[in-house]
Amino acid sequence: MPPLESAAMTSEAPIEWLRDSDPALRWQVERDVLHEPAEVWEATRARVAAEGWGKQLLAQQDSDGQWAGGAFFPADYDFDGPEAEGDGMPWTATTWTLNSLREWGLNPAVLRERCTADLLAENSRWEYENLPYWSGEVDCCINAWTLANGAWLGVDVTGLIDWFLEHRLPDGGWNCDWVEGSTRSSFHSTLNSLKGLLANDTATGGTDTTREARQAGSEYLLQRNLWRRLSTGERVGPWVDRFAYPFRWTYSALNAADHFREAALFDGVKPDSRMSEAIEMIRAARQPDGTWLQAGRQPGRVWFETDAPPGAPSKWLTLIGTRVLDWWDNA
Repeated sequence: MPPLESAAMTSEAPIEWLRDSDPALRWQVERDVLHEPAEVWEATRARVAAEGWGKQLLAQQDSDGQWAGGAFFPADYDFDGPEAEGDGMPWTATTWTLNSLREWGLNPAVLRERCTADLLAENSRWEYENLPYWSGEVDCCINAWTLANGAWLGVDVTGLIDWFLEHRLPDGGWNCDWVEGSTRSSFHSTLNSLKGLLANDTATGGTDTTREARQAGSEYLLQRNLWRRLSTGERVGPWVDRFAYPFRWTYSALNAADHFREAALFDGVKPDSRMSEAIEMIRAARQPDGTWLQAGRQPGRVWFETDAPPGAPSKWLTLIGTRVLDWWDNA
């Protein structure tokens, strides 16, 4: 592989370095950065199930349809042990694994052939009050991922859609702390909820009510320019410009901008000008060689690593940052 300084550049990204990747990442480079014909990136995407990271995750599936024996936590997770006390939560259980496979572009037919949705309906229960898997629980982020994964696998997720409509807060967004009485939305919870609703709309076409909910939640973030407190105009948190992959549940300007890009392409609208400051924040983080650096991943058990260590150039962040800036600059 050529050094980054001499790599061929398109849209200021080191293309050959990006292309030399697992199919889960490479097909997105071909589609979103190189704008290759559909037959090119679709052929690469089809390889996700047969090789690399996708194949490795599929091999870890349990006979009952789950991963690591649990819905959100592995079966052997000790809620009173070191992990729970600060060593980082594990990222190996069913929900996190489904999130990765979906985001990597796995064809859902692969999991349908395994009867995964039915097996989870029969065998998987949330650690919260033993609730059935596809019904969700009380956490906005967990329910958003369940909505997205259910729509992807063809599950009837009408109940979860209704849940999001009922639990939207007066300011337009969502907050996982609603169960503690919170009436103000959270950047993290709102973005994850929007992602779940968009995934459902993408899979099903959506409805007027889901589109209206997405619009209201989007307004919550856009009114704050994706990074400011509405009351003071100050930075909402130190995590706003801390770019790390995988995103998991954490908000950042890059995570939000990539969602707004995807939503705009789906809805057929132009970028909202209120994102301009966040876009410049993303642009400022790009290195002279066209890459973005890994800020530091959340600690915890993983099946295997899929990106660079802290401080090193990240292929995932470079893909995402490049496609966000290309979308914004070419709008």
